[in-house]
Amino acid sequence: MNIQDLTREMDRFVTAKGWYQPDSPRPQTPKNLAISLCIEAAEVLELFQWSEKTTDLSELADELADVTLYLLQLARVADIDLERAVMKKLEENYLRTWDERLDAEKDKNGEED
Repeated sequence: MNIQDLTREMDRFVTAKGWYQPDSPRPQTPKNLAISLCIEAAEVLELFQWSEKTTDLSELADELADVTLYLLQLARVADIDLERAVMKKLEENYLRTWDERLDAEKDKNGEED
């Protein structure tokens, strides 16, 4: 499966649950989805709290799946081609220096990466 396939599956799930309906208890707005994405990401962090590694890889997989599903839905609702956005960002990152001193100097001078 690719990103588009996963997005379609999430869309089908949300439709089946009725969450696109105006009176839905889970309105699919960018704000609501961004909040939910952060909550799920925090649940990933919680698995590592007080330990360097999680002992339950199954639970980690479930939480990463939740993060991914909310990310896909947020991108869909915001009309963002996530595959294109990821590839564009990777291309930009290849050009970055990743030197903190240089990045700080650029920020100081108002330059962008």
